[in-house]
Amino acid sequence: MEITYASPSFSDLRAMPSTATAARPVRIIPLQHPTATTSSPQPNAAFSRWTAKLRRMTWLEWIEFFLPCLRWIRIYNWREYFQVDLMAGITVGVMLVPQSMSYAKLAGLQPIYGLYSGFVPLFVYAIFGSSRQLAVGPVALVSLLVSNVLGSIADSSTELYTELAILLSLMVGIMECIMGLLRLGWLIRFISHSVISGFTTASAIVIGLSQAKYFLGYDIDGSSKIIPVVKSIIAGADKFSWPPFVMGSIMLAILLVMKHLGKSRKYLRFLRAAGPLTAVVLGTTFAKIFHPSSISLVGDIPQGLPKFSVPKSFEYAQSLIPTALLITGVAILESVGIAKALAAKNGYELDSNQELFGLGVSNVLGSFFSAYPTTGSFSRSAVNHESGAKSGVSGIVSGIIMTCALLFLTPLFEYIPQCTLAAIVISAVIGLVDYDEAIFLWRVDKKDFLLWTITSTTTLFLGIEIGVLVGVGVSLAFVIHESANPHIAVLGRLPGTTVYRNVKQYPEAYTYNGIVIVRVDAPIYFANTSYIKDRLREYEVDVDRSKRRGPEVERIYFVILEMAPVTYIDSSAVQALKDLYQEYKLRDIQIAISNPSPEVLLTLSRSGLVELIGKEWYFVRVHDAVQVCLQHVQSLKGASNSPQAPFSSVENKPSLFARLSKERVEKLSITDLESGNGRPPLPEERDSKLEPLLSKDH
Repeated sequence: MEITYASPSFSDLRAMPSTATAARPVRIIPLQHPTATTSSPQPNAAFSRWTAKLRRMTWLEWIEFFLPCLRWIRIYNWREYFQVDLMAGITVGVMLVPQSMSYAKLAGLQPIYGLYSGFVPLFVYAIFGSSRQLAVGPVALVSLLVSNVLGSIADSSTELYTELAILLSLMVGIMECIMGLLRLGWLIRFISHSVISGFTTASAIVIGLSQAKYFLGYDIDGSSKIIPVVKSIIAGADKFSWPPFVMGSIMLAILLVMKHLGKSRKYLRFLRAAGPLTAVVLGTTFAKIFHPSSISLVGDIPQGLPKFSVPKSFEYAQSLIPTALLITGVAILESVGIAKALAAKNGYELDSNQELFGLGVSNVLGSFFSAYPTTGSFSRSAVNHESGAKSGVSGIVSGIIMTCALLFLTPLFEYIPQCTLAAIVISAVIGLVDYDEAIFLWRVDKKDFLLWTITSTTTLFLGIEIGVLVGVGVSLAFVIHESANPHIAVLGRLPGTTVYRNVKQYPEAYTYNGIVIVRVDAPIYFANTSYIKDRLREYEVDVDRSKRRGPEVERIYFVILEMAPVTYIDSSAVQALKDLYQEYKLRDIQIAISNPSPEVLLTLSRSGLVELIGKEWYFVRVHDAVQVCLQHVQSLKGASNSPQAPFSSVENKPSLFARLSKERVEKLSITDLESGNGRPPLPEERDSKLEPLLSKDH
């Protein structure tokens, strides 16, 4: 049985003489080349769509654009939603009161400023925020960043320290608003998940160690680096006091057990939110009854709501800009990521830029009521979602709980043991130690594991700011390396089809003698042109001849570039292609281009590369290019075997370019082959979409 090298499209072709192969008609889809009209500059499509969308917006949509809360207010079902929103708001509010005081202590502030930060921002976000489940307020990571930067400027016991924390909230809010209005949230995409995971893991360890002083009973140096903290703990070991350690350990155990039960058993999930309140109640009760002198208490907390005041100390604003940018980045990573995930689970769309604007407004207005920087909390948002929150009403209820705490409960808060607040912080950040992610990355991608390790290590030993910068820098370096060294594949034809795939991925795919088909799986620009040219030179000489079929020739005559994955090409790449064309011309090799996108084809046309290579060498499909190139290879094989022009006589043999130029003016030209004209049509009984065979003896 005769074996064919292509799709068995025509059963009667095997009966045809082999000499008829070169004269067979080839049906090729013509490629539409840019004309003078289509090559004229076009307006930016994205900008046009955006302006058209703005023109279509009604007055109600404009109001909803600035007040996203109207979207859920208009469809709010009070009978069905209010009860679950009320319970979710109470649950999160009860959780927020002790946590806010704990995080304020972590930030180096008095506990009252944690309560202030959980007051105004909650109401503001419910109006301007677009997420219906996100719970905003003080969080551990931002509190650590505040403590880290302000500790090097002022002493935490001074009024200047507090003023700078409030000023930082204003700056963060302004930056978030600007990024939201200018739709710059996409910038954070350059930070990979590995960097985020490594950064939060190291930060959680630093946060936990920073709370050790409340467990050990003596002061330790405040630092965002692990070595100074560990040295300070060891140096003061002789001052160890066991009562706060025992009490703090008990409270931490209670919190962890309640959190575990709340996560593992649905009917006990209320325990997860009730944990912090339970610890505060138990610790306060113990301190109220026994008055232990060795356990430090929170102390006096002012009663009442915060007063309106303008942030001060603007002369320090310039030195706070790097930290404000870092906190803004953390807000985008943590808050917007959580908000989008919760929106997807609850079946509504969320605009990350609008979400960023809502967070910014809550920080700006919060700073006028003595709040330090706030953002969305992972733990409280998860509890809010699990409690069934349907809208921003839950956030308003949580704000009311905080209002009641400020008005009526602050006299009770002065008896809260410091070690209890420290236990709340530690229990909250334990979940941020993402060792499961490290194990996953080790199994899946060693490069991402290396990035995770570098980020976490530098954050631990060199500080938070340096850790973030190094992590982002290394991740960008990986991106640049991948972009400058794109994946390039040699394509072969799958048996029985006209489909061409990577020969390494599909070992059964075969190629043709005299032709190499290369696919570039990336945009081509100045950074990767040298790499692509080097790979093309390698593929020209390094071929697997065991899988090659077609006319027996000794070298490559055609290089087909499959450009479907190439979404962009710049001027440097165009010049590189011109150089490659001239280089191939000297070696008697013709370039063919397959399936370029309209944008790429327009660039090639404007640069003159289409005319330089020749319009007849641009094809819609790889198979079209292969069919045309095969016929030329067959004619070259026939010419080399004729006695008048021996293949070995290189001096007398005209170049490939000369032969191709001569063939263009012949009756059966390549242009006719490409357009499908100039040849007799295929017989009616044959399907014109099917492709001819290449018989074995060729």
